[in-house]
Amino acid sequence: MMSSRINLIIRNFYKRPGQYCRLCSTVSRSTNEKDPASLFFNENVQEYLTTLTRINYEKVFSARRDGTPLDVPKYKFMTDKELQEARAKISTKAKGRIQMPPVVKIRAEPEILSKDVALQGLYMHNIVFTDISFGSNNRNRLIVVREPNGTLRHANSNERHRMNQVYFPISNREVHIPEMFKNPYLNNLLEREEFEFILDRACIQFEPDDPEYHRITKEVYSYVNKVGKFQSLRSTRHFGPMAFHLAWEDNIHTLLIDVIKSGNIEEAGALIRLYNKIHPEAKSGKEPIFDDAELVKLYATLDSSKQYAIMSALNTYETIQNEREEMKESILKAHGLTNSIDERSET
Repeated sequence: MMSSRINLIIRNFYKRPGQYCRLCSTVSRSTNEKDPASLFFNENVQEYLTTLTRINYEKVFSARRDGTPLDVPKYKFMTDKELQEARAKISTKAKGRIQMPPVVKIRAEPEILSKDVALQGLYMHNIVFTDISFGSNNRNRLIVVREPNGTLRHANSNERHRMNQVYFPISNREVHIPEMFKNPYLNNLLEREEFEFILDRACIQFEPDDPEYHRITKEVYSYVNKVGKFQSLRSTRHFGPMAFHLAWEDNIHTLLIDVIKSGNIEEAGALIRLYNKIHPEAKSGKEPIFDDAELVKLYATLDSSKQYAIMSALNTYETIQNEREEMKESILKAHGLTNSIDERSET
């Protein structure tokens, strides 16, 4: 019963890939610290995160285990123009599927409006006052709480969530926090590597500045980074926010080594540039460097505590690249194509 309900929720979520874009991943920072939103929405940062996501159409459009019936494949004959238009359409649709959720600051603690000692002990429970008039949205709706000791304050995140869901319910969102986000159920899901499922479900349940959402995303990102299962979130809408979180927390070395070992040196360069954008005091970002391999060496030497591990991965990458170049030249030479290529380059 519970499995069927969760499948229905996730299925509806993926039918509307843009509807819950505002409800997703955040970094875990104190409310007194800098708001990461201004950096996250920076044009260059978005470009770096898109590069790191590494769009794979097979994964983006893969069948999901949510009970949705599979579509029967259709085959069409197309002209070159029609094929180009179809590819452009698929590319646009894929970008919509992996649209990265925003990263924002944790909501501030509720403000105390007044303390009326004369009302102390009048009621045994909190009294919640909610503005349900038209023209207000769930974020700026006035919700205040009168406590038994006479204190009048703004509602906290949990109270606001429940009142909004009671009066203005959002489809598939629960009034109370689902048990799957509590231990031991959350740990069990992490051990089963259901990372995307957890994050998708959390996107539906929470607002982006909710402390509970920060707790859950941080736990998922930390676990993925610890076990090195980056491929499980790659080509999903959650990979960019995870990379941003790791860069924000100055903890990119494991992801960097993984990217270098996969042979994507341009992604390694994008990750370090993202790090330098978030941490302008970093020594490797003082001067612009366009060669990705050189940038990796500079970061490993000046800013990383895992210098030898990063340099070892980079040396292995360069050795493999050199061997590939030598093999390519040998194949061209065996087919007698080397001389013709040299003649063309001279002319």
